[in-house]
Amino acid sequence: MKPLTTEQIKQVADEIECGQNCYWHKPTGELMFIPEGVENYDSDPGEGWEEELEKLENNPDDYVEIERMRSHESFQVMEAFVETLASSSNIAQRLTYALGNKKPFQGFKYIIDNSGDARQMWFDFKTQAIKNWVHEKVDEIMNEYQEGEQEGD
Repeated sequence: MKPLTTEQIKQVADEIECGQNCYWHKPTGELMFIPEGVENYDSDPGEGWEEELEKLENNPDDYVEIERMRSHESFQVMEAFVETLASSSNIAQRLTYALGNKKPFQGFKYIIDNSGDARQMWFDFKTQAIKNWVHEKVDEIMNEYQEGEQEGD
């Protein structure tokens, strides 16, 4: 399995953040991105994605999906961001309140979108957290693959 470069890991993080599903071609290390849900259409998968979907369907063992964060992991990123803020700050208190209420994602987003400087701080923090997360996932996939190769010897 060909490892991913630092630039590819950044690309995966960026695409996942934009709602793309990422598939890593084991033999070549090439990446394929498909919008979430395209592969689940019952009839026409959507214009422009037929070739990618066919590759996945015809060669399922050649690809591994690099999944995006689950909601509890995204929630942990939001909590970690709040911890970077001064606990006495108005924005930290408001975000903490939002995270403890119903619809924490919606409340957090609303507060961040209307918070001025904290908004950019959040985006920078989240982008780095996703890159770190993707790097960990890639390492896990590589380790699993190497263990499988050793068992096959």
